[in-house]
Amino acid sequence: MRMPRGGRMVLGTCLGSLVALVLYLQTVTKPDVEPITSTTSTSTHPPLGRSGRNPLRSLYNGDQDSDQSYAQSALRGRRELLEEACLSQTRKRRVLSPDDLRHLIVDDKHGLIYCYVPKVACTNWKRVLMVLTGDGRYSDPLAIPAHEAHVAGNLRTLSEFPAAEINRRLRSYLKFVFVREPFERLVSAYRNKFTRSYNEAFHKRYGTKIIRRHRPGARPGAVEAGADVSFREFIQYLVDPRTQREEPLNEHWERVHSLCHPCLIHYDVVGKYETLEPDSQAVLGLAGVQNSVRFPSSGKSARTDRDMAARFFQDVSPFLQKKLVNMYRMDFLLFNYSMPRYLRTP
Repeated sequence: MRMPRGGRMVLGTCLGSLVALVLYLQTVTKPDVEPITSTTSTSTHPPLGRSGRNPLRSLYNGDQDSDQSYAQSALRGRRELLEEACLSQTRKRRVLSPDDLRHLIVDDKHGLIYCYVPKVACTNWKRVLMVLTGDGRYSDPLAIPAHEAHVAGNLRTLSEFPAAEINRRLRSYLKFVFVREPFERLVSAYRNKFTRSYNEAFHKRYGTKIIRRHRPGARPGAVEAGADVSFREFIQYLVDPRTQREEPLNEHWERVHSLCHPCLIHYDVVGKYETLEPDSQAVLGLAGVQNSVRFPSSGKSARTDRDMAARFFQDVSPFLQKKLVNMYRMDFLLFNYSMPRYLRTP
């Protein structure tokens, strides 16, 4: 029996309305960026690296054909420790926003994502990535001026991509980050930004505020110049509750876990500044580009080490040291650094 024409029209109208409602609900309930659930060697995307083999499989399965197997074993161990620390220290997961991804540099040609951390050899890593992504414009990383490596637009960041493209890269690319003992990194940042005459912009931007707030009876000329901030005054500024209420911390002294979100982003490699050169060569080997570019060697004469950091902390009170430890505690825990013995925390 055929349905009357009027009945067919009513039924068609109802079905059309139902489809439109379903499509609308899918649109309004879809998140901007999906929760991070990175995959590694199970990815359905093509293998990474010029050699045609998947570097993540080589890393996790202990590829014995690689002459860097010892370094890769250390890298696997660090990543496992990071995962354990994240499970024990974090309770809630959240969805990443594009602003969280501004420090993640993308190399689509070689399937790499690098989270840069200031004062952890990020200038040289940016130079290396400029060679890899430059289509022949660069061949020697050290021939690239340091200031050019930091010019916005020379390298793409993950925050520039649409949500679907962000998640595809996070699932299939080799993701790596380099970290450093937190207080040695902090002393290095202080030395570079507050004891060098050429960093006048930092003196004006931060030094003026620090001296005004944390130097009783400061001379007007010292406040105006902001050029002679002591390390103790710098620490007072960092632990002052007003500092983070007023604006985000500068990237040079922001915590690594706040820059790179290692408990939300599944990093395949955690390199360390203390073993910079072998770890860097291991990353280049995993990417299959070890014959195309070499990570630059760096001089160690002026490098901030534990002994130098200890000298700077001599003038910092136990009270301030304890506050600073609490502030940077997550970086110590996540990246398996011991608290320095030179501290005098109560």
